[in-house]
Amino acid sequence: MNTTANPAPGDADYARAQFNDLHPDGGGAAGGDVSLDLILDVNVNIALEVGRTRISVRELLQLTQGSILELDRLAGEPLDVLVNGLRVARGEVVVVNEKFGIRLIEIVSPNERLERVK
Repeated sequence: MNTTANPAPGDADYARAQFNDLHPDGGGAAGGDVSLDLILDVNVNIALEVGRTRISVRELLQLTQGSILELDRLAGEPLDVLVNGLRVARGEVVVVNEKFGIRLIEIVSPNERLERVK
């Protein structure tokens, strides 16, 4: 058995990870707000959801170029902005320099986002 790959807490080579640099004062979570500097460059997936529909596999296989799927949203209704699959905002489509964009019109509160993650 190789104990160096997964050392047990009692092994001489075992060292507990230190995370003091995650907090501005280095004193732990009770010492203040968490510093986000370590994750500012982490990439996240952002998706804009126009609407949803549910169809059978039979209907899916019958779709061809030019087919129209009716969605559960009305024309002009705000789009959902999803970050890693969770709604964080709502917005409307805009055109900027001949490219599509989204104007944010509502941001989900931090408390509501936290409740959805739990």
